[in-house]
Amino acid sequence: MSADPARPSVTEHGFEPVPGLPERLPDGETLLWQGRPGWRGLARGALHVRGIAAYFALVAAWQGASVATSGGSPVEAVASAALMMLIGALPIAFLLAYAWMAARGAVYTITSRRIVMRVGVALPVTINLPFALIESASLSRRGDGSGDVVLRLAGKQRASWIALWPHCRPWRFNRPEPMLRALPDAEAVAQVLGRALAAAGSVPVTPIAGTGHASARSGAEAMA
Repeated sequence: MSADPARPSVTEHGFEPVPGLPERLPDGETLLWQGRPGWRGLARGALHVRGIAAYFALVAAWQGASVATSGGSPVEAVASAALMMLIGALPIAFLLAYAWMAARGAVYTITSRRIVMRVGVALPVTINLPFALIESASLSRRGDGSGDVVLRLAGKQRASWIALWPHCRPWRFNRPEPMLRALPDAEAVAQVLGRALAAAGSVPVTPIAGTGHASARSGAEAMA
């Protein structure tokens, strides 16, 4: 799979000779891991479905209380709150459907030389991130064993925030940070990536314990 090692690349495609990859891997490059984000984790972490649901629940409770304190009957108060919950259910259903489609359409790949992210719902694109461009990688774990791997690109290298979303770190518009989001087996993926980075760039591999995070930094630290 050809790519400029000096910058990230974005490719639009409609055919995949290898699932998740726009081209077959070149000689000497090996496939180490492939996976997809979990749609529930994508809905919670990237689309903030829980927060939106809580907001509409509060608005519905306030609406019902307002009707009750204004002299309305209990039935009217409940009906008003239920209507607000129904209104809130529409965007939540849309976000859940989008999370499912985004997760189904995404494939994350780690090879011995790069990370490849095939993302997109209507128009899939492939984002190629050679290891030479990765300044650091950090693992954020959750209690259920899932987690995210955040990739910080070296120097002035940038990937398209629009092409990446929602597979990128929030609020990093000027310098987007790609993310392998909602990984069900985040710890195992971090180990694969840490070993690959170490093998590719002589990066020492050391564990970081007790913080819920691990990181890989060129010349300093790596995920274990």
